[in-house]
Amino acid sequence: MTPPASPFTGRHMAAILVAGFGVVIAVNFTMAHLALSTFGGEVVENSYVASQDFNRWLDEAAREKALGWTLAARRMGDGHVRAELRGVPEGARLQAVARHPLGRLPDTPLTFGGDGGGRFVSREVLPAGRWTLRFEVEADGRRWRVEEPVA
Repeated sequence: MTPPASPFTGRHMAAILVAGFGVVIAVNFTMAHLALSTFGGEVVENSYVASQDFNRWLDEAAREKALGWTLAARRMGDGHVRAELRGVPEGARLQAVARHPLGRLPDTPLTFGGDGGGRFVSREVLPAGRWTLRFEVEADGRRWRVEEPVA
């Protein structure tokens, strides 16, 4: 003979509600902590000031795109960055800033020496890891900017 089952009471329901909401609150706090601990900083300091420059940024981007210049970058085995430019006039100058995607490491400025034929090699060694390189090319009085991820 089986013993009689205990009845479902208000205490049981309260325990279920407290446990359920406890799990939801614990997950929310965990996700909020992870989001805040991995965010590298502000996208813009002042969104109003940035909005005043937005149309100018669009015009600059259109002019840069019309140049038809392209860039391919990769990290070499010794840690230097090799960049190959296409469509750029001779005598172009190239520089870059390496930014860590999560902002955990400081920005690293890179200077490049020409290798001939639109090929450039950085003078500095890029630390290991994933980086976003912000390149700036100047040639014939024109400026072109592009970002490339490098791992």
